Amino acid sequence: MHKEKLSIVKIGGNIIEDETALVAFLKLFSSLEGKKILVHGGGRRATIIASKLGIESRMVNGRRITDADTLEVITMVYGGLVNKNIVAKLQALNTDAIGLTGADVNSIKSDKRPVKDIDFGFVGDVKAIAYNSVDKLIQADFTPVFCAITHDGNGQLLNTNADTIASQVAVGMSNLYETSIYYCFEFNGVLRDINDKNSVVKHIDSKVYKELLEQGVIVDGMLPKLENCFNALRHGVHNINMGNTSMLTQANNNFTTITL
Repeated sequence: MHKEKLSIVKIGGNIIEDETALVAFLKLFSSLEGKKILVHGGGRRATIIASKLGIESRMVNGRRITDADTLEVITMVYGGLVNKNIVAKLQALNTDAIGLTGADVNSIKSDKRPVKDIDFGFVGDVKAIAYNSVDKLIQADFTPVFCAITHDGNGQLLNTNADTIASQVAVGMSNLYETSIYYCFEFNGVLRDINDKNSVVKHIDSKVYKELLEQGVIVDGMLPKLENCFNALRHGVHNINMGNTSMLTQANNNFTTITL
């Protein structure tokens, strides 16, 4: 039986912080055909608001340390300010969006990250997606908009990486749909040469990935991103796309598609 397609689109803080870019992106997202889910971060806005409240943001290896005060700010900013702003703008574009944390309809459960070398505080590692519950919203013609907050099932909210949420939601929903992920970021895709924005590697499979690793093309922050991608593909996701927001249009084919 052929599964219906479902697109999971993830946007980061650089788009959220730029009102013009956000509106342009949401127009593209709302005109994307078929069933879809949006996942957003908001770390930059959280850092700005935290500093206004006199709360210092601490990062280790690009990951935020989430103490109790920081968790309060993140809940306000991700779950409130950013999420509801996006939902309101989507309603204006005739997309009937519903804003969610992982606690809503028990959709995303996490375990608090165990303390090894670093205590990340109230940070969650995703354990389960209630895909049938999320599907009830989709079947009712709502478009879920997830912020980067999950819960542990015992009343505790947890800050969770938005890239991970996108991939885990896609894995969960692949039980019901043919899922594709779109990671929107500032580059046109995975680049052969970081100084040449047009040097996009258009297709990466396991073999090409190995070659790019050996050539030293994939390094630093792209390593965990791509490891995450292949993990999702091995667990049922159909394909993953990386590029700027224009990859959501039919006209642009200059982005990276990742398959097994």
